[in-house]
Amino acid sequence: MRSELPVVAAVSLGGGLGTLARYGAGLLLPTVPGRFPWGTFGINVLGCFLIGVLMVLATEVMRAHRLIRPFLGVGVLGGFTTFSTYAVESVELFPSVTAFVYLAGTLIAAVPAAAAGVWLVRRLARRP
Repeated sequence: MRSELPVVAAVSLGGGLGTLARYGAGLLLPTVPGRFPWGTFGINVLGCFLIGVLMVLATEVMRAHRLIRPFLGVGVLGGFTTFSTYAVESVELFPSVTAFVYLAGTLIAAVPAAAAGVWLVRRLARRP
């Protein structure tokens, strides 16, 4: 049985880096109380797109090291995207229409973004 310590270390290091990137993006696109949180929305949609890209690259296009997915997927992109902020901002906007637009809009944008990342890499990988 392989030790899980390298996986835990990869997730931890990646999570720290992803969280720093998330913090920096939050400084560039701060949330204004009572307004649609474009920064968090954009971060989560971009993160979902990148998860789609990563999963195809790591599982279909190249033979990735066993720590790539834990480091980049769970760690970096898990730290970069933020369900907790999405939930808190939704509660802070409740019961306004903006809260419902934010809740639904994130799902409506993030799921297709992940699918677009998958589609794009698969399409590019098939080029001659």
